[in-house]
Amino acid sequence: MLTEAKAREILGGLKEPFLHKTLSELNAIEEIKIKEEKNHVSVKVDIAKTGTAEQLQLQTQIVNVLKEAGAATVGIRFGELSEEVLAAHRHSTEETEDKGLLSSKNTTFIAIASGKGGVGKSTVSVNLAVALARLGKKVGLIDADIYGFSVPDMMGITKRPVVRGEKIIPVERFGVQVISMGFFVEDNAPIIWRGPMLGKMLNSFFHEVEWGEVDYLLLDLPPGTGDVALDVHTMLPACKEIIVTTPHPTAAFVAARAGAMAVRTEHEILGVIENMAYFESKQTGEKEYVFGRGGGDKLAEELNTEVLGRLPLNQPDWNDEDFAPSVYQENHPIGKIYIDIAGKVTSLLKK
Repeated sequence: MLTEAKAREILGGLKEPFLHKTLSELNAIEEIKIKEEKNHVSVKVDIAKTGTAEQLQLQTQIVNVLKEAGAATVGIRFGELSEEVLAAHRHSTEETEDKGLLSSKNTTFIAIASGKGGVGKSTVSVNLAVALARLGKKVGLIDADIYGFSVPDMMGITKRPVVRGEKIIPVERFGVQVISMGFFVEDNAPIIWRGPMLGKMLNSFFHEVEWGEVDYLLLDLPPGTGDVALDVHTMLPACKEIIVTTPHPTAAFVAARAGAMAVRTEHEILGVIENMAYFESKQTGEKEYVFGRGGGDKLAEELNTEVLGRLPLNQPDWNDEDFAPSVYQENHPIGKIYIDIAGKVTSLLKK
């Protein structure tokens, strides 16, 4: 049976991710409680900054070491170290904020937005990122839909990021560097966070991930105009946007709100992508406009931009050896449309 003393000894050897001192040295383990009947261990640990990717990494470490020591379940709460402790252990030199990617003049940020869910925004984000990589560009993709993360699954990513020094190394797939909240939760667990925590996580994706040299960084935004979308507009004043809609009039009407938000915050709209534009029969070649027609054109006109491409209803050819359920192959008809859209994007941005 795991005891409180043993649990404290095990956790005491783990390093706090910002000050690089052990939890024991920092006296950062505030509380340990063990419910013997359920073999449940509950801990409270203080760190320098909460709501970060580093916190999630430490959380995973704590769960793993306690379960290896015999705990059946683990509950964790995080607090912040006192100013006195932080001052005593900070480096003597004044720390300057590393803006990293946010201050890069060589990286273009492109947010993929939609007014509502279910229009295929994440599918567009994934395939546009892959298409840009196929054109020889260095591409990163942030799955910023923190509640509804889906990019790792769509791209068939089974690996997780690793930490090197103080940076998280994104996972690369199809030539695209990817980071997602999905990498930091277990068993598809729900994320129960309020707005400020979402902003902190998004900030971590910019500051604490080792992106290297990136030509384009795409952000798969959550649908609508909520907290994360607002944070992106604040953090990235020079971000470009692509609005995804279906041809249905209601979808286009709702998508106009996301476009209006971009305009009001002086984000340049690169264009509109109309997804599920039609269904083409393999037998007859006839096109059926399942969701109607004209939504993309009407939205582009309202936002004073252009339709970058129209994508039909279809699915990729799945390959069990290289499984990625939402990525179209380069020679697939829809894969070719994405290459055309990527070419238009690079032409508009002149890079």
